[in-house]
Amino acid sequence: MAGGETTQRSGDLHNYVLVTAAYWADTIADGAIRILVLFYFYGLGYTPFQLATVFAFYEIFGIITNLVGGFLAARFGLKTTLVMGLVTQIVALLMLGAVPSAWLVVGYVMAAQALSGIAKDLTKMSSKSAVKLVVADDAPGALYRWVAILTGSKNALKGVGFFLGGLLLTVTSFRTAMLLLAAMVLAALVLTVPFMHGGLGRADRKAKFKHMFSNNRAVNILAAARVFLFASRDVWFVVGLPVYLRTVLGWTFWQVGTFMAVWVIGYGIVQASAPRLVRRRSAEHGTPDGRTAARLAFVLAAFPAVIATALGAGVDPTTVLVVGLILFGIVFALNSAVHSYLILAYADGDKVAMNVGFYYMANACGRLAGTVLSGLLYQWQGLEACLWASVAFVLAAGALSLMLPGEASRRSPSDALARA
Repeated sequence: MAGGETTQRSGDLHNYVLVTAAYWADTIADGAIRILVLFYFYGLGYTPFQLATVFAFYEIFGIITNLVGGFLAARFGLKTTLVMGLVTQIVALLMLGAVPSAWLVVGYVMAAQALSGIAKDLTKMSSKSAVKLVVADDAPGALYRWVAILTGSKNALKGVGFFLGGLLLTVTSFRTAMLLLAAMVLAALVLTVPFMHGGLGRADRKAKFKHMFSNNRAVNILAAARVFLFASRDVWFVVGLPVYLRTVLGWTFWQVGTFMAVWVIGYGIVQASAPRLVRRRSAEHGTPDGRTAARLAFVLAAFPAVIATALGAGVDPTTVLVVGLILFGIVFALNSAVHSYLILAYADGDKVAMNVGFYYMANACGRLAGTVLSGLLYQWQGLEACLWASVAFVLAAGALSLMLPGEASRRSPSDALARA
């Protein structure tokens, strides 16, 4: 039996390496698309709120995808949802790169962004759910480390995507950039998926869509906290900050893209280091719990408040934003990494993919709210309004986190995903 389990875990690790490589390629493309679309339409004279609406379908379909994708993963296996995500991303990129410039109007680009959002969430859910295949049942500390590394690497590579998007927009055309990104995702599909063994966990043909809606109290509270946490970031980071850097501070597209790339890469490095940076002296396994998430949220709220106050007082905006964003990013990354661990720790043993899908649906809800409000508030009252909204959202996330269990329930990780 032990030999069979060892062989199974070795095969799971092989599959996990491949699915993670494919996920990384899609993540780079996703980050590059975001910068390319933002600055392409800004160059055409779109207002901040119009820019926010361009990304609205991306986030709306992220909500839908995480619900439907979690069900599909449970029903047909994670390999199916991974392939669907990569193919959908290629289609979205071709929609933007293989058509005449006259087609690139808001409605059309919103549709392409919707497909891109679907692709990103399918691949993300597949990779993050697959973590449980390679972690022993009685090793929550190892699960925390694996989740932190995966989440951190994803965000670091999204930063690489921001950098790549700014570079491509500088050295080539919008459409050529999209075709190059499509080629990269296609290469990832061809070089990884054919070499996977099996379907990444056992499919459950009895899974029903109604099971997507969790009746696990801890999962539901964590999902609600996740909504507010990600709204707090995107309400100033998605539209308000890059437009402010470009229009008020006079930064070039290249400078804005590089700064945001460096920030997201650093954010990812902090997430990957979370197990060493966030320690609980009283925890038996050295892993975080609901109180950890609450404390980090309340600390996080101080940073957008200080940045907004300093901007209002006339302090040098470049210094305030660079330093403030770095500090905000460190604490936000730690908070996000704790959430990413807790969802797997709280997940029901026989519905891991569904619980993860439900959780990332909440994540997409937060991003949608933050994105729309980022454009609306910036156009109405500027970056300071976006920052004060961020404070309110973080405080709400902290209040909800106080309701989470003090100790994460210890599930059976590998058995859980084997049935999901």
